[in-house]
Amino acid sequence: MEQVLQKARFAVAFTTKLKEEAEIFLLSQSRKIYVQPQGIQTEVAEIFCWTEFLRSSGVSRERVDQTHVFLLVCGLRRVKDPLYLAEVFSEWHNENPQNVLVIIGPKMDPVLTAEVEAVVERTAGVFLAQERSQKELHAAMKRCFAVVNSSVSEGMSAAILEAMDLGIPVVARDIPGNAAVVQHGVTGVLYSSPQEFVHQSRRLLSDHELRERVVRNGKLYVQEHHGLKQERETYQRLVDTLH
Repeated sequence: MEQVLQKARFAVAFTTKLKEEAEIFLLSQSRKIYVQPQGIQTEVAEIFCWTEFLRSSGVSRERVDQTHVFLLVCGLRRVKDPLYLAEVFSEWHNENPQNVLVIIGPKMDPVLTAEVEAVVERTAGVFLAQERSQKELHAAMKRCFAVVNSSVSEGMSAAILEAMDLGIPVVARDIPGNAAVVQHGVTGVLYSSPQEFVHQSRRLLSDHELRERVVRNGKLYVQEHHGLKQERETYQRLVDTLH
C-alpha cells in the first residue's frame, strides 16, 4: 500500500478510519487521501419466493410461512468467513426451528466452497443458495428477516448498505469496516462472537421497537451518506485534477 500511494496522484478511502490507518504509514502523503463512502443503488425484481427454496431444502410445509430467514450475503472466500456462525446457529435452530440461516453468493474459492457444502449438508438449519442476479438478490433480501455479515475484514460492505436501503435489519460482525457503517442499536446491531449473534438476533425478534428503529435509521443513513450522485461528483472532481 505504501508503494502504491507514493506513486498515486490520489487515493480514496471509504471511511475516515481507513484514511487514518493509511496516514499512520504515509503521513506525508495524507493530502493525497480523500474520504468518499461507497455509493449504492438497489433494484428489486418482482418475484422471489423463499417458500419454494425452503421447501426444496427440506423445511416442512407447516413451518415455511413462519420461518425467519437470516440471509448471509457473501462470496465464498476466506475473508467472508461464511461458516463462522454455522455451529451456533444450528444449535439455535434446534431450539427454535423457525430460524434458518441461508448463505448466498458466488463460489469464488473452490476449496472453501467444498468445505461449506460439506458443512451445510450435515448442519441443521443452515442452507446454501446459488448465486442470483442483483435484482433477484435484492428481492431475496427484501423478503428475509435480517441480513447477516460475518466477515473477518471489510472495506465497506455493499450488502450491508443495500439491506439498509431496502429496509431490512442488519446483524454485522463487530469489525472496523462494519462498525464504521453500523451504529449498534441505531442503524443495526453488532456482535463479536457467535453466541452474541444469537443474543442480538433474539433481541431483533422480540423487540419490535428496536427493529423499527434500526430499519428507519439505517435507511436514512444510506440516503444521507451513500448516494450515487455524491460519489459520482467526488470521483469526477478527483479525475478532473489529473488534467
